[in-house]
Amino acid sequence: MTDLMTAPVTETSAPLRPDLIVGDDGLARPRWAAADPLLRLYYDTEWGTVVTDEQSLFELLALECFQTGLSWQVVLRKRPALRLAFHDFDPDAVAGFDDDDVSRVLAEPGLIGNRRKIEAVIANAAATVRLRADGGLPQLVWHHMPATTPVPRTQQELPKQTEASERLADALRARGFRLVGPVTMHFLMAAAGVVDCHLVGSHRRGCSGLFTRSGRRRARPVVP
Repeated sequence: MTDLMTAPVTETSAPLRPDLIVGDDGLARPRWAAADPLLRLYYDTEWGTVVTDEQSLFELLALECFQTGLSWQVVLRKRPALRLAFHDFDPDAVAGFDDDDVSRVLAEPGLIGNRRKIEAVIANAAATVRLRADGGLPQLVWHHMPATTPVPRTQQELPKQTEASERLADALRARGFRLVGPVTMHFLMAAAGVVDCHLVGSHRRGCSGLFTRSGRRRARPVVP
């Protein structure tokens, strides 16, 4: 998502701080979420909201894998087509994909035609299914929730990876997951509410309810 941080600001937006914009609705958002309606909707309704169910976490993991080397804007625009191609990211269904399915997805117009990423999503679905015997994907991801979260006032203060995301990446790799580096896992943790990466002053800061103003963990969610 780093390439979106410099997205142009709409004329109806006013600067609050260099990286925080007040929109025409009076709400403050980071620059990357202020310019494009699709990004704005995603930021306002999804990013940083607590996600604890397996299928939704698997979808986020798949989307983060597809995002590598691309903008999040591109991934969101292709999300409906990706959901259709990957059976709403049902891990059981995707785990059963074979070479014919890989060829089918590669041939689908409007998708992200990268064999390595497609095969990684399929492998990650199989790993997600296997992981149920050891507590499941949500348990593993939320086990790595840190004791503190960033308290950034600017995009520059946001880390690209953390010790927690490094440990999560190692744990997932050990269980057969692919394309789960510490940077990708940091973005996953931010998207799923495991850490709060909203800028201080954003109307979404603190939306998970899991951290204090100073960034200390206040609670863990109940994970199914």
